[in-house]
Amino acid sequence: MEMTEIVKRISFIRTRAGLSARELSLRIGKNENYINRLEYKKDFNPTIKTLNDIIVACGSSCEEFFYYDINEYEKDKEIIALLKNIPRSKKDSIENLLK
Repeated sequence: MEMTEIVKRISFIRTRAGLSARELSLRIGKNENYINRLEYKKDFNPTIKTLNDIIVACGSSCEEFFYYDINEYEKDKEIIALLKNIPRSKKDSIENLLK
């Protein structure tokens, strides 16, 4: 995943969580301008630990954050949960239908 996509996703989960850039910066123990710098300065790279802190502070998970389409994560997760309770023979039928 490119850094530009990571920055977009940080902004997305921050906004979805209802956090200002300043509030998120302070929640992860950084100075109050940290997230603004991250979101607007293209060559600014957070560490993996800081990225994880951001994800957790926004109420997200690494699985969701790095999911191929973050907008579809919840719906796909619901569908997968439903499929877990279906017998194998029916799963095969669903797979064939989707193909």
